[in-house]
Amino acid sequence: MKKRNLTLVTLALIGAVVYSQRAFIAEKIMLKGLEARLAQDASAELSDGLHLTLCGAGGPMPAPNASGPCVAVVAGEQFFIVDAGTDGFRNLGRMGYRAGKIDAVFLTHFHSDHIDGLGEMAMGRWVTQANKSPLPVYGPEGVEKVVEGFNSAYSQDAIYRHDHHGDRVAPLSGTGMLAKTFIKPPEGELFTVYQHNGLKVEAITVDHSPIDPAVAYRFTYKGRSLLISGDAVKSPHVEKFSKGIDLLVHEALAPNLLMMMHDAAKEAGDEVLAKITVDVLDYHTSPVEAAEIARDAEVGHLLYYHVVPPIMFPGQTTLWLDGADDIFEDYTVGIDGVSFSLPADSDEIIKTRNGL
Repeated sequence: MKKRNLTLVTLALIGAVVYSQRAFIAEKIMLKGLEARLAQDASAELSDGLHLTLCGAGGPMPAPNASGPCVAVVAGEQFFIVDAGTDGFRNLGRMGYRAGKIDAVFLTHFHSDHIDGLGEMAMGRWVTQANKSPLPVYGPEGVEKVVEGFNSAYSQDAIYRHDHHGDRVAPLSGTGMLAKTFIKPPEGELFTVYQHNGLKVEAITVDHSPIDPAVAYRFTYKGRSLLISGDAVKSPHVEKFSKGIDLLVHEALAPNLLMMMHDAAKEAGDEVLAKITVDVLDYHTSPVEAAEIARDAEVGHLLYYHVVPPIMFPGQTTLWLDGADDIFEDYTVGIDGVSFSLPADSDEIIKTRNGL
């Protein structure tokens, strides 16, 4: 009994000491954590090859683990973003990617959920590495209007940051974005929009009517390939140019779940939402249709992104797929942070991160 009491007293004393020193202990832990975090450079840690991370796996609807559409692609020492949806920039930071190293952004189209994070991304790239030139933003006709608008909106912010930090952090030559416009490719044709250090990025026209232009992008590097669909209906051109690629990153919207939302909106008297949930069905690909493309193109792996509606509760993934998993088995339903590596001159497809 005495031994037990002595143990309890000892533990109580230790607890009291730890409690009294909690700020000191927290400071030491935080310092170590900051040192490790600030030294991290996720893109530099990757082997040579083609690597992809979902910095945003969702669409316009809010979700806890699916931010606005945003895809990060690393090819060797080159670092690119495809679309810049809400919170994509911050998710990159959470995963240890350095915004200052972004070489360019590619936009698939100009819907708000694909561009609303552009301003923050350009600003972060500028001031976190004192970049001396603007962020290049590639896109079909109309991208110059998007870039001009963001540059105008952030122009006063640029002055403030330069006045506060000076050229060492915020050289004015690096503020904002620079539009890199290309003509929408003829249907059924590839158009090279970027080629450097072994990487080729090609655009493919897709149908997202009435949104026009809209494109998909195919990345090819050292024997590896991936294609990012952007938003579109099921496309024979995407299937054609996905033939035999390693990784197909395809948007998908589940009609069955949207109709459930439609019925609920009607019941609640929300006529606006009821109309939206019907309207969006005619310019997206379903999970089943994306699986059919992956099967017929014989791709290595299918990664769903722009997941609509968001998956919020257990069992919903099965409802969302609606049988797509019976059509093509090598798939992943994306959430923020899911990552894949395609090592150079190999046939490996490695999932390197399951999420944030």
